[in-house]
Amino acid sequence: MEIDPNQDYLSKSEIRQLQNECFLSHLKYTYSHAKHYRDKLDKCGITLEDISSLDDLTKIPVTTKEEIETNNLDFQAVSPRSVVEYVTTSGTLGNPISIALTLEDQKRLTWNEKRSLNMCGITADDVIQITTTLDKRFMAGIAYYLGATALGAAVIRSGIGDPDFQLDNIRRFQPTVLIAVPSFAYKFGNYLLSKGIDPKSTSIRKIVCIGEPIKDTSFAPNTLNQKLMEIWDVQLYSTYASTEMATAFTECEAGQGGHLLPELVHVELLDDQNQPVADGEVGEVTVTPFGIEGMPLLRYKTGDLARLHTETCSCGRNTSRLGPVEGRKGQMIKWKGTTLFPQQIENVLNHISEIDNYIIELSLDDLGLDLLKVILPDHLERNVLDQAQRLLQQSLRVNPILEQNTAAYIASEILPKGSRKPRRFVDKRQLAN
Repeated sequence: MEIDPNQDYLSKSEIRQLQNECFLSHLKYTYSHAKHYRDKLDKCGITLEDISSLDDLTKIPVTTKEEIETNNLDFQAVSPRSVVEYVTTSGTLGNPISIALTLEDQKRLTWNEKRSLNMCGITADDVIQITTTLDKRFMAGIAYYLGATALGAAVIRSGIGDPDFQLDNIRRFQPTVLIAVPSFAYKFGNYLLSKGIDPKSTSIRKIVCIGEPIKDTSFAPNTLNQKLMEIWDVQLYSTYASTEMATAFTECEAGQGGHLLPELVHVELLDDQNQPVADGEVGEVTVTPFGIEGMPLLRYKTGDLARLHTETCSCGRNTSRLGPVEGRKGQMIKWKGTTLFPQQIENVLNHISEIDNYIIELSLDDLGLDLLKVILPDHLERNVLDQAQRLLQQSLRVNPILEQNTAAYIASEILPKGSRKPRRFVDKRQLAN
């Protein structure tokens, strides 16, 4: 399927019409094929005739991660014979969810990533080095591979880690695009510098950043972004995606949030009562992905908190844009009368240039209350810790316990053995029970 450049520049009314058509087709398929949703809607007394457009979407109950974890097989809408691949979520906020993909789901995934890479200005003339894992039932790596090859670009499947192998690929094949977790791109850049190689002198011209934020809520570069630019001096692009929705929100060259792909997903931002938040307010990202056969979803609550920007982008597109994730519902911290999220702490720490790594650890004290620690590298001077404490107090009105440990310990906590997704927040509260 060829990308129609005009599709990205539909008017808001045309986008709404397209989404209505996709939604009604998706709803009909989901009700007919997914036992869980058929039972759920029947129990609520909702018929297909009750839903005539997206305006009626709020009549349908939301879907939670816990619901899928409990009834995973009932969400599958195809027979095992129709399945061509199984993938699983990372289980960041709970147990991993298994998802069955059909051949059409793979084609949809390919189209999604082809569109997303094209959004970044990547073309068939590019050579793309993918530094994410393509095994362990991980969707993102294979999605980027499928999308890049469909775009006509050459692909190098480097996988994660092994900086010598990454460097060898750059020398041999001269990639122009790096797809990477930004903290890995930063470490790899420093590795090149330690070898006497200036990353700016390599063939890399763009980095598509996955898994970690590189912007603050106003779309200004955070410290990680700034550090990447100091080392690489390339174009950086933020992305947001999840395995469950098999869809990505990717920045265009304007860098003002991830653009919605209207033919693939509808997004809502909901409050704690599952009601839409006001424009510009933070809400839980709730998605209805269109055109999925294996495990279709309706109003799926991702657990991520973000803002939706609906004004026309400076690139000329009228599609809504999703801002950086500002927190996760399952990671709420209650610390001495203040409610906050790890992402808020990360945003503060990422603005201190001397801090190159850290983890946020939450456990329980002897009274069963939340105990919040920030663990920083042991090479940092006392004045840096004092600065971190002061900024956390000024910005968030919290004074977490600051501890120091080795760089090796922090690295092992960020990416534990066998894990495929980096984490900076370690929740040990369940281990105490």
